[in-house]
Amino acid sequence: MLRRLPQLALSYAQKLTLLAAVPLIVAVAMIAVVVALQSRALAEREISLLENQLIEAKKAELRNYVTQARNGFYFIYGNAAPDDSAAKAQVAQILSAMIFGEEGQFFVYDYDGTALVSPRQTDRINTNRSGETDSEGTPVVDELIRIARDGAGFHSYLWPKTTTGEEARMITYVTSFPSWQWAVGTGVFIDDVLASVAAARADVETRIQRTFVYIGAITLAALFVVFGTGMLINLRERRLADAKLKRLTQRVFDAQEEERGRVARELHDGISQILVGVRYALENTRLRLAGGKDGAQEPLEKGIASLGEAITEVRRISRDLRPGVLDDLGLGPAIKTLTEDFATRTGITCAFETVVFRNRLDNDARIALYRIAQEALTNVERHAGATHVAVDIRGHRKGATLRISDNGRGLADKNHARGSAGLGLRNMQERMEQLGGRLDISETQGGGTTIAATVPLSHMLTPQSKSAPAPKANPKVAAE
Repeated sequence: MLRRLPQLALSYAQKLTLLAAVPLIVAVAMIAVVVALQSRALAEREISLLENQLIEAKKAELRNYVTQARNGFYFIYGNAAPDDSAAKAQVAQILSAMIFGEEGQFFVYDYDGTALVSPRQTDRINTNRSGETDSEGTPVVDELIRIARDGAGFHSYLWPKTTTGEEARMITYVTSFPSWQWAVGTGVFIDDVLASVAAARADVETRIQRTFVYIGAITLAALFVVFGTGMLINLRERRLADAKLKRLTQRVFDAQEEERGRVARELHDGISQILVGVRYALENTRLRLAGGKDGAQEPLEKGIASLGEAITEVRRISRDLRPGVLDDLGLGPAIKTLTEDFATRTGITCAFETVVFRNRLDNDARIALYRIAQEALTNVERHAGATHVAVDIRGHRKGATLRISDNGRGLADKNHARGSAGLGLRNMQERMEQLGGRLDISETQGGGTTIAATVPLSHMLTPQSKSAPAPKANPKVAAE
């Protein structure tokens, strides 16, 4: 049984480093390949041009040798008859004496293929070489005779050197003495040309390999820079993240303490005093009943009424902590109830509008928008000095938007728009960031503030989604 390989888990910093390094490596590799191909193609053209130039120089040299030799005995050939044996012997003697360099010589073949002159290879003289080929199978003598019959030309083949006996590439220029039916020519070895060309190609390959080494070194240095920069950025981002985490943790603690203080004040100022009144009413009733006095019903009724107020206050505090209508009926009715309670408590007139979109927000989005509405109304109550608040929530093609506007003092501190004015606005901003949404804070014309919280379409549930909670009561209420 094959074991499953463990999945390779990469950190965010490693992913960023790979994101920067992989395209760099691919780009450099492509550049290196293109540079190598272009350099090799350019060098090959230059080398081919050099080779052609050198070979053409050799050909011109051979043509010059043959022309000079022919001019040296042309007066003999021009005055001799086709069967003048003495003239032929005299010309053959002259050609046999014309040797140059270590390998250079003139040769003569008659049209039948018999070697008449070969001063460096005398064993070939007076032997028929028709059909002779080199080690590659290239015809030699027959091709030279064919070129001579056509007038003049060049032929290339492998031929053994007289000094070493090793085969080398030779270029031969041959012309004809038609009246004598002779093919006369000479050749030179071009191994020096081939060696120069091979050396040039080797030098090009060396330079290309050196270029690859340079490119690799530059790439390696760039990768070190990328990794080093990534490490520095990673360390810096970690420090910033740690600092932000500490500040966030402190804000969470502050928010918890503030919420605990608010609940404690609610319990002390509201429920505690009401329960004290209930206790006094019950004590008064007990004393009257124990003394046999009349009028025990009145304090008992006051105690019952105070107990009802305590129950109502407990429900209000519970609703503020987690409104049941948000789960039962949806976001629209929950915010409507919130605005109605706000208007009753503060005396500020509130206008609430919504468009029914069938409880289509997921749970996280509903809670976030409700808390933003709660925080915004609290800010209006504490800081805005407004007399009117408009609350609007509706869905659209990009998601859903909650908009709260007031006619208060507006943004006295422009830092509000950057989310640095207080804990409440920072909490709103962070809730939207967690959902991938957007929080816009702006001043309205004529004064006042508008807060618009938009959650993206990804938090809208489909009508067939099982995760969309169904209303539990009063389906005619305008839910989200």
